[in-house]
Amino acid sequence: MSQGYLDFPAIDPVAISIGPIAIHWYGLMYLVAFAFAWWLANRQAAKPGSGWNKQQVSDLLFYGFLGVILGGRVGYVLFYQFDTFIAEPLYLVKIWTGGMSFHGGLVGVLLTMAWFARRYHKDYLSLGDFVAPLIPLGLAAGRLGNFINAELWGRVTDVPWAVMFPNAGLYPRHPSQLYHVALEGILLFVIIMLVRRFNPPKGTLGGVFLLGYGVARFIVEFFREPDAHLGVLSLGMTMGQWLCLPMIAAGLGLIIYCFRRTEPAPKHSKRSA
Repeated sequence: MSQGYLDFPAIDPVAISIGPIAIHWYGLMYLVAFAFAWWLANRQAAKPGSGWNKQQVSDLLFYGFLGVILGGRVGYVLFYQFDTFIAEPLYLVKIWTGGMSFHGGLVGVLLTMAWFARRYHKDYLSLGDFVAPLIPLGLAAGRLGNFINAELWGRVTDVPWAVMFPNAGLYPRHPSQLYHVALEGILLFVIIMLVRRFNPPKGTLGGVFLLGYGVARFIVEFFREPDAHLGVLSLGMTMGQWLCLPMIAAGLGLIIYCFRRTEPAPKHSKRSA
């Protein structure tokens, strides 16, 4: 293996410390994600004819955050730690031990959206279009937090940009957290915003998010170290890749369905954000 690699930068996991209060970078990334979602959602709501007000935006983000936390934890336990859960059911509520699943969080958000749409009399497909642009850069912030924490690293490699992570063995690895940032975060956000400029049929942006994230995550899984207790599953795919397949199918199906509908999306005077 080549001796060329990058040393992991010495980053203090604590971003801000005031007396006994310490704010970790990972927690700060969650705040950044929430702040961006709040800013963009309010910007979208401020457009003429949006049908949204600030209180509805605040409620959506609050309940959506709960959906992410609850769904993410339940999904992680069921998808990745089911044996542990069977042996110790209380493991589900031991959130201090860590463990969140994006796919579980997505299910939590989808269920929250269904409840929100019913309570606030919102069209579910239109709600999906409103929410889709809010997610990618938040995901990017979270993955950047993973990199700073030197966790969820990639597979062993000898590419020139390989990183020697602490506590990750004797060999350099793919900085797969940054691949997540680039593909699931920045690139997916750009694609969604570009598609939105063409005023696609209602529901299309939600489908683009599902399809785009599924494909991006499926690709990154080839470079990410599989979970030690699961490894590579049937057909040489990881759990993350198996969970992405229904996302890809659902996203593609939703896009096709939306373009076959006769009802066009409402036109706005501007599509920029």
